[in-house]
Amino acid sequence: MSSLWPPLPPKNESEEDKAARLAAEKEAKRISDEIDRALEQEKQELRKHRPQTKILLLGQAESGKSTMIKNFQLYFCPSSFHAEREAWRAVIHLNLVRFVNYLLYVLSNTASGSGGKRGDPNRDYRMFQMRLAPLKQVELSLTRCFSSENSPVTSPTDDKPTLHTSPAQEVTVRGGMGWKSFIRRGRSQSRVQSNSSELESTRRILDACKNDIVALWKSPAIRALEQEGVDLHHHSRYFLENAERVADINYTPTPDDILRARLRTVGVEEYRMTMETAAEKGAEWVFYDVGGQRSQRASWASYFEDVNAMIFLCPMSSFNQRLSEDRSVNRLYDSMELWQTVCRSKLLSKATFILLLNKADLLRSKLRAGIKFSDYVIDYGRDEPNTTEAVANYLRKEMMDIHRVCSPRKRQLHVHMTCAIDPTLMAAVLNSIRDVILVDILHQTTLL
Repeated sequence: MSSLWPPLPPKNESEEDKAARLAAEKEAKRISDEIDRALEQEKQELRKHRPQTKILLLGQAESGKSTMIKNFQLYFCPSSFHAEREAWRAVIHLNLVRFVNYLLYVLSNTASGSGGKRGDPNRDYRMFQMRLAPLKQVELSLTRCFSSENSPVTSPTDDKPTLHTSPAQEVTVRGGMGWKSFIRRGRSQSRVQSNSSELESTRRILDACKNDIVALWKSPAIRALEQEGVDLHHHSRYFLENAERVADINYTPTPDDILRARLRTVGVEEYRMTMETAAEKGAEWVFYDVGGQRSQRASWASYFEDVNAMIFLCPMSSFNQRLSEDRSVNRLYDSMELWQTVCRSKLLSKATFILLLNKADLLRSKLRAGIKFSDYVIDYGRDEPNTTEAVANYLRKEMMDIHRVCSPRKRQLHVHMTCAIDPTLMAAVLNSIRDVILVDILHQTTLL
């Protein structure tokens, strides 16, 4: 039988038969189109009422939660990720100018400002101070673009960083305020025009200053700062090392740039992502990124109910750091205590537990630089290898033991060692996480 549609007309067909055949074919097509429309409408309704996949992100401040979100969006929702490049360009420029202004501030208060030795001519430093002075206004303009209409805006020097011990301060926005919308649209028509004008102006100033920014970073004064013990291993160092490209008037952020951009969120940030690349295309995944500062942890419990999975990020590289809120507390110990509290929660007893031992790259750098893990973690034997693999295995075992002892019921724990700024590694981890969450959802709905 022929599969052609419509079928070829029979031989010797009369005009009457032809008219009847065409009418029947027209009716058959109408019915077929109606069925197709009904099926599509039913498909759309199912998508609307499909249960959302809800993920809770927990961990200390600066544990990598926001970067993990960006990786998920890059891998599963690429079109929306790239649509936000304009907003991230402003964040990247803000990261860059804040770090440059921080360096100038530190240079003005140390011997390095005079070339590294007291009494030496300080001509080079004064030249940078003068030629890069417009960056203070750039920082104010960019900070204003991220703020709400009535929020106060502080100047770069208001931060007054503690020399030698504290890195450059980060810009903070309040969760839920929709800072990306501020950059793209603003809250009003006047805000749209103001933001657009300010952003264009900051890009022109940065382009004019880019050669001096590069020269500052390569200057002997900056090398002397490191010798004096000033902490220059800041996340914005990457943008300063790439300043010639980043400050260019035609700069467009790459995915790697966006993954390294930082903007601290205070409070709870909700991310709704519509899957674009996976088998469940069109499904909505909702992420709740709750603030990791100690002052915000009391409000976490209200987000524990009705989530499909909890992803906890433990920054392995924090073993020799102190909490900014309490300088007497080791960050790694605090992270382990926090993990213990989360494991004990009865509200999360049915959620899938995923642990990410994050910042493997920074851990590796510290250990290779000769910093001993055993000097900060007393339970780690001094005869144990001071290697990334050995330390990661130790932390994996410790965290799994805490989960086993503290969980209100027996459940599986999925553990991954990660580097959130490595998109290749994160793609494999995210695929595994997605599969685990979907399988657990199917189990919970008795479909498996």
